[in-house]
Amino acid sequence: MLFHKIEEVRAKVSDWKKQGLTVGLVPTMGALHAGHLSLIKKAKETCDKVVVSDFVNPIQFGPSEDFDKYPRTLNADEKLCDEAGVDIIFAPSADEMYGEGQRLSNDILTYVCPPFFYVNTLCGKSRTGHFDGVCTVVLKLFNIVQPDYAFFGQKDAQQVIIVRKMVNDLNVPVKIVQCPIVREDSGLALSSRNKYLTDEGKKDALALSSILNNIKSCYNKGIKDVNALKETAYSFLTDKHDMEYLEIVDKNTLEDKKTADDDSIALIACRVEGVRLIDNIYLKEGE
Repeated sequence: MLFHKIEEVRAKVSDWKKQGLTVGLVPTMGALHAGHLSLIKKAKETCDKVVVSDFVNPIQFGPSEDFDKYPRTLNADEKLCDEAGVDIIFAPSADEMYGEGQRLSNDILTYVCPPFFYVNTLCGKSRTGHFDGVCTVVLKLFNIVQPDYAFFGQKDAQQVIIVRKMVNDLNVPVKIVQCPIVREDSGLALSSRNKYLTDEGKKDALALSSILNNIKSCYNKGIKDVNALKETAYSFLTDKHDMEYLEIVDKNTLEDKKTADDDSIALIACRVEGVRLIDNIYLKEGE
């Protein structure tokens, strides 16, 4: 079922709740790919009913970012969701989510603003206000759908950590489930933004996963100094890579580390052909 109105979703979920059914939410911005389908599969395995939100959220994009050209493929998304057994696709307009015009004014719209430390690092350094927009829309979706579980991909690791903190801080009764990164056969992490890359760009983008895998390999060989681990990246970089950051931090708190340990995660952001890509890897074997 494809719903565009909040009241439609609330009414259907209310019926499910009366039957004692559990509800899972997979929040997306559409342009669905195999990574999203892995989240839907996990949701189907965990819950009785599954809702997928399909909404390109305007308030998490900065003025110089790709909101206008972000891929919108609702018809294809609906087909994939139907094939995957999704019960509701919620595809609201921006006016439906925020009220007419409210998304354009900080004086009108109430934002959820995560703690400064969590958003002033990694992706937050170059994307001012991004995580305010993420937390605001995620909390609104939680209030609309009232899911028992919500499923997020590890590729956006900083986002998952911040959403978990929001849920804990605000006592939101939703269990956050993080699912592993899904990759192309080449090793490139799946992303809706991969559509912007040429075939040559995709080859150049493999540097991200190569850097991360090499860092993990070096860590497993006994190299623990964070600076030494980060320096191993340079051999994979060319003038086709515009590196934004490469950091090794605590996987639960995002705190910087001087010495890597089994609670560390390496995260990278890099532009290839002008496309901003992110990836990450846990340093502990098996994660």
